[in-house]
Amino acid sequence: MKINLYLFVAALMLIFVTTTTKAATVAPSAWKSYTKEEVQAMTLDQQKERVVEIKARIAEIKAMDKSTLNSDEKKELRSELKSMRVEAKSMNAAAGGGGIYLSVGAIIIIILILILLLH
Repeated sequence: MKINLYLFVAALMLIFVTTTTKAATVAPSAWKSYTKEEVQAMTLDQQKERVVEIKARIAEIKAMDKSTLNSDEKKELRSELKSMRVEAKSMNAAAGGGGIYLSVGAIIIIILILILLLH
């Protein structure tokens, strides 16, 4: 009778230990996302370092086993990725990125105007 009680208590302790360690390994990350104003205040070198950090974090998220996460943790990862995307876009805009986009129609009109002016 005592052996059965001891085995039952030991099994309960093992179950409790495994659930607490699993919860500790899937803890929310300490990732801090910067605002557009903070990104604009950064120097170019700081922005490059931040892009490397973002790429490393994205690789870390891709390597995760997401099947073990619950829905709240998955939502947190999606919102983290979304904030990283916004931050990267603001860094691109702050660095003068974006460029000029011309449609095919605009290019044809420019070529026609150049032909008329240079002819």
